[in-house]
Amino acid sequence: MIFNKTKIKGLYIIEPELKIDNRGYFVEIFSKKEFSKKGLVFNIMRSCQSLTKKRGIIRGMHFQKESKAEIKIVQCLKGAIYDVAIDLRENSPTYGQYVSLELNEKNKKMFFIPKGFAHGFQTLVNNCQVQYFMSEIYSPEYASGVRWNDPFFNIKWPIKNIILSEKDKNWPLL
Repeated sequence: MIFNKTKIKGLYIIEPELKIDNRGYFVEIFSKKEFSKKGLVFNIMRSCQSLTKKRGIIRGMHFQKESKAEIKIVQCLKGAIYDVAIDLRENSPTYGQYVSLELNEKNKKMFFIPKGFAHGFQTLVNNCQVQYFMSEIYSPEYASGVRWNDPFFNIKWPIKNIILSEKDKNWPLL
């Protein structure tokens, strides 16, 4: 696994190393040993997948508050997404900044998102499957979010014809 630092401390883009032969490929998605070498403590408590049927849908920007804040690893298994993480750590020098990248079924990249970040993505094609690994169980009373189009963040979403859930439409502005 190759761990690429981003402009925001704690956020990593992970490139898994594929072992390819005439049968196909084998790839290691998670290794506690490899993460520990980078000083990243990550205990998986939950893993989920989502299927998003249409191009242009935004899911986000989500996080869990306080004692239930979670670390996430996100990977696109099918299709392609524009993935975004916003730094919401109040004492961070990069507070309010975001990192974005394309995750897709070909590049197999993963996004490591520490506690204190809001996360969301926009589908770039129809029928996207996304897999998440999280360090906390889902706690609805701690679930929160910020608005996808908050001018404070000024996220440059690639597709202008946007589809949102009612919940994601109504997250507050920062």
